[in-house]
Amino acid sequence: GDKLFRHRIPLRASVADLLFIIFYEVNCDMKIAFIFPGQGSQYVGMAKEFIENFEESREVFTAASSVLGYDLAQLCLHGPAEKLNLTENTQPAILAASIAALRPLERRGLTAGAAAGHSLGEYTAITAAGGFELKDAIALVRKRGRYMQEAVPEGAGLMAAILGMERQDVEKTCHEAAKNGIVAPANY
Repeated sequence: GDKLFRHRIPLRASVADLLFIIFYEVNCDMKIAFIFPGQGSQYVGMAKEFIENFEESREVFTAASSVLGYDLAQLCLHGPAEKLNLTENTQPAILAASIAALRPLERRGLTAGAAAGHSLGEYTAITAAGGFELKDAIALVRKRGRYMQEAVPEGAGLMAAILGMERQDVEKTCHEAAKNGIVAPANY
């Protein structure tokens, strides 16, 4: 209830819009960690509630757009999905959406003792912790995305998440599938 979560921002946001917050209170001593997502969490319409309701969130997208040379909010809100899903665009979009969700919380005094992220989310966590300036982080992940996209051209490869399978079974399956091409497990 309200005693547990004293720092609330009323939104009509879905869980996917909030993406990154896990926080809890123990003995009235707030312990907070921000956890940021990696690539794959993007969707057309992401960050909509934040962009529409918070000036500090719009400022994040304005700054990101100035680095990228195109309207990132427009791409996130309206797509097209094919363009948003290009790694070169996806990575700055997810970082910007995550920071745009974070800024209203920070403005209201909610700070974290820790930040973490999955893959791309690590860059967002570093930015949230003050290790990168927002514009530098946007430029960096755009280049990261571009290099990743160039390394594996569209349609030349894919990735799948395998849940609930033992490591040795994953490795055996990949080894058998590698007879027909390159197949390798990663990110255990």
